Amino acid sequence: MKKLIFILSIAFSSLAYGQQHHARTFVFVPGAWSGGWDYAKVDSILTANGDKVYRPTLTGLGERVHLSNPGINLTTYINDILNVIRYENLHDVILVGHSYAGIVISGVAEQVPDRIRQLVYLDAMIPNNGESAKDICGDLWAGMIKDSMVVYPFGATKAVPPGDVPQPLKTFTEPLQIGNPLVKKIPAVFILMTKEGKSSPEHDKMGLLRARARKWKVFTFEGGHYSMREQPENLVKKLEEVIRQ
Repeated sequence: MKKLIFILSIAFSSLAYGQQHHARTFVFVPGAWSGGWDYAKVDSILTANGDKVYRPTLTGLGERVHLSNPGINLTTYINDILNVIRYENLHDVILVGHSYAGIVISGVAEQVPDRIRQLVYLDAMIPNNGESAKDICGDLWAGMIKDSMVVYPFGATKAVPPGDVPQPLKTFTEPLQIGNPLVKKIPAVFILMTKEGKSSPEHDKMGLLRARARKWKVFTFEGGHYSMREQPENLVKKLEEVIRQ
């Protein structure tokens, strides 16, 4: 009897949640050197809550590393995400870009502003018109270029997948042209990662100060730059906070 009551309570709770929760569509764009694998745990949590999650990997990275070549550029990456949105016929998208991917989601929004519900810049670059990622971050990865590829600059990478892999140089040097007035109508927020309440000057320059100049809402989030790896549960909670605004 107790077992039956327990099962029924779960069923009714799930039903009640389903009536209250309206499924949302998330598209997560991973940062440089990374891949969709980085969002596997975030995907599991959101999907269990009834949301739709897409976590594409950009060409030549992650499980698509076999496609890597020096000809891949920023346009390639923008088209990667545009084609997911178009071929999956996605609308009302919450588009999340981490770190380098801030410049990618900016290029995507430029072309399909009508498909996007909200832009979330997760400790990400925010480009101005005509800027490349290199223009935004400067010589952050100077000395890490080999055979027209930029090697992961922040320590050792995993010997076996999944892990960070070299990324084509042109994805960092191709400038982005933006100026579609409809993009300004898309709600955009910036999530700033902090350590003991403080952010890094480099990330402030690449994102925070630009977000404030655009009068976007800024949310702080305690932890390292790779929140989807280090604390996926808390990242989901932060996204819930951000999306409610």
